[in-house]
Amino acid sequence: MNSLANRSGAPLKLMLCAVEPSGDALGAALMRELYAKAPGVEIFGCGGALMKAAGLESLFSIDQFSVIGPVDAIKALPAALGSVHILEKTVEEKAADAVILIDGWSFARIAAKKIKQRAPEVKLIKYVAPQVWASRPHRAKTVAALFDGVLTLFDFEPAWFEKEGVRSKFVGHSVLQAAAEESSDDTAFRQRHGFGGGPLLAVLPGSRRNEVRRLMAPFRQTVEILRRTIPDLQTALVAAPTVEAEVRMAAADWPGDAVLIGADERYQAYSAATAGLVASGTATTELAICETPMVVGYCIDWASALWVRSVATIRYLSMINIAADREIIPEFLQGDCKPEAMAAALEPLLMGSRERYAQLAAFHDQLQKLGVGGPSAAALAAETILEWTAKPG
Repeated sequence: MNSLANRSGAPLKLMLCAVEPSGDALGAALMRELYAKAPGVEIFGCGGALMKAAGLESLFSIDQFSVIGPVDAIKALPAALGSVHILEKTVEEKAADAVILIDGWSFARIAAKKIKQRAPEVKLIKYVAPQVWASRPHRAKTVAALFDGVLTLFDFEPAWFEKEGVRSKFVGHSVLQAAAEESSDDTAFRQRHGFGGGPLLAVLPGSRRNEVRRLMAPFRQTVEILRRTIPDLQTALVAAPTVEAEVRMAAADWPGDAVLIGADERYQAYSAATAGLVASGTATTELAICETPMVVGYCIDWASALWVRSVATIRYLSMINIAADREIIPEFLQGDCKPEAMAAALEPLLMGSRERYAQLAAFHDQLQKLGVGGPSAAALAAETILEWTAKPG
């Protein structure tokens, strides 16, 4: 039988590291399960607002690491190297038993390499596998070289890593499960924010500052166009904690007096909305779970776009479309991210057309493929980490 203690008999010491909003949400859910399943476990590392609320005192701010593409990654590299130095030093000083690096592949790869060199006895676990099925399949070999185990969000992923000899376990996606389990009173939400019963558009401009800077203008223009044909259209601007200040500033003169909604009410906003205009990411699947049809708009800098085209092996950004291998959710990417086109695709979704119901009908089958509705992902992740980390007692 395994005990939840290290070699000295002391409680386990686990470093958890998340440097992006998606990882922060996963890390917070994982922390709650670890504390429940292993009383006395010591958890330290880095994370954002959600992990702080779960009890983590982050070793440094993670705001600067929420980037996408090689251009932003290069800019963030000096800060990343400095933060990794803090992590590897802390691992040694606290005699960590294991390090769980959550999402954020580029940062995780650098951190794992440095920690492995400095403290080779420490177990390294990757929570959220790099999407080798979407691009750069050679990363599976890198995972095998750096990590003792990998926890995956989707059931088709372990096979990619097991063939490289790395221990792998499908646990599911706790953030998607949280969306599925959230109960919402749409009428109460609308009344609370003064929306009434007319069409409501949820606008989600992303969780990274660069996303907000690039998408707020075309999203705003899309709303302006829609209000010409739907004068009573109202807008709920849903802001991630990492970008709330930027969204609030950009929304000051938004058409139709848009209401800013914080992350704590995001699922209620998704459920109450008639349709959504959203940047790519986990939010697209969360909207599908809340049975809200949507349009995706996304653009990045030209250098990053060239890089993505050179490495990507999939045609879509939204997980619903990827799972179906067809465009269920209209995607307007790069040069196609134009307000006129997005407004034309959104209008029928706001007006109860067949396009609206076709999306909704397709969501159910694809969500089953993504593991929504299965056993608790956070609980399974915590159990697996404790199993892989605990020493014989």
